[in-house]
Amino acid sequence: MKVTLQIWRQADAHDEGRFETYPLEGLTPDMSFLEALDYLNERLVLDGQKVIAYEYDCREGICGQCGLFIDGRAHGPHANITTCQLHMRSFADGDTIVVEPWRARAFPVIKDLIVDRSAFDRIIEQGAYISARTGTAPEANAILIGKDVADRAMDAAACIGCGACVAACKNSSAALFTAAKINHLNSLPQGAPEAHQRVVDMTRQMEEEGFGHCSFTGACQIECPEEISIANIAELHARMLKARWFG
Repeated sequence: MKVTLQIWRQADAHDEGRFETYPLEGLTPDMSFLEALDYLNERLVLDGQKVIAYEYDCREGICGQCGLFIDGRAHGPHANITTCQLHMRSFADGDTIVVEPWRARAFPVIKDLIVDRSAFDRIIEQGAYISARTGTAPEANAILIGKDVADRAMDAAACIGCGACVAACKNSSAALFTAAKINHLNSLPQGAPEAHQRVVDMTRQMEEEGFGHCSFTGACQIECPEEISIANIAELHARMLKARWFG
């Protein structure tokens, strides 16, 4: 299998950056996209050239590190997957594939395809935790939580923080990420004491980081590897109103 990769190369956040073209032969349809990049980097090393910087960790669709913008879509041509779950059989022999980093002001480029997603960490630091002294793990049935509430909290907690929602959004909004982190805790009894303050602090930090506003187009939900619903954003808006009134 042969493809041509047009890959964004950028030395750091201050470099203008550019696309460079890499013809690549000897691939197999069963290779993952990251394995194809590994193969390309091996070729570059042998040729004495600088390798392409990109992130990955688990390669199992869990960690959220492998964020790439491929042919105009976050994580590639399929909905609700990570880049490590994308295989070369998704492309035709002879295709030209364009690979870019996440494009968002809040995600400055570190090098090539790696961006700084620490803005997410700073949002989490503002309230995505419970400060109450809960002691050791309580008996599972000590706090009764309805299945619908538990399911909703777990669905929100599934967010892996990959940033695909930001990359897919025309406004570079982090509303889906922030909503998931807030709704996860605010849906449960343990999160209730700090619920209003959590909403205020985390949404304020989201705005300070430079993310855009949500226009509710749904692109984030389509690209989210965990299929987190934009209903979480609607729920966050309701929580923001309550926080202003009762916070």
